[in-house]
Amino acid sequence: MNSHSLLSRGFFRVVFPVCTLLASAVSADDAVAAGPSLEGTWTLVAADVQHPDGTRAHDFGSAPKGLLLIDAQGRYSLQIFKAERPPFASGDKGAGTPDDYKEAVMGSSTHFGTVSVDQDNGTLTFHIQNASFPNWEGQQQIRSYELKGDQLTYRVVPRPNGDVPISVWRRLR
Repeated sequence: MNSHSLLSRGFFRVVFPVCTLLASAVSADDAVAAGPSLEGTWTLVAADVQHPDGTRAHDFGSAPKGLLLIDAQGRYSLQIFKAERPPFASGDKGAGTPDDYKEAVMGSSTHFGTVSVDQDNGTLTFHIQNASFPNWEGQQQIRSYELKGDQLTYRVVPRPNGDVPISVWRRLR
C-alpha cells in the first residue's frame, strides 16, 4: 500500500493525533519524573526547624498556615504563613513601619515554578521561577523528602547557622 492510498483512507488523520497525544502524555510525566505522584492540593501540617543540637522548634509559629498546589505537569505554587503575624499598625500596606515590613516578610515564604522527583535519591527539586525572597528566583533547590500515604515531609538544606527547616504537608482528598 503506498502513502497516497493511506492518506486517502484517513489513516494519518486518525493515527497522527493519537501519537501526538501519547507523546504529550509522556513528556508531561517526564516533567515530574518517574516516581510517586505529588500531584494535588496539600495543606501545611508543620513548618519546623531542627537545630544543630537535634532539638526541634516551630519555625513559623505554633499554627502555621500553608498551601502547596502541584499539577500533573509538575508546576507548583507554595505558600507558608506564620499564623501569629501582627497586622500593620497603620492598616495601610504602603505606610507600614520597618517592624511591620519585617514581620510580614519573616512570617511568610512563597514561591512557584516546577518540581521534579528523584525517587532513587529520595529528593525533590524545586525549580523556582519567582519567590517572595528574590534571591531564590532562578534557583534549583534540592530537598530530601519522605512520602508516607498522604503525608509529605521534606528537609531544606541547612541555613548558615546550621538550622534545618522541615515542612510537613497533608494531601487533601
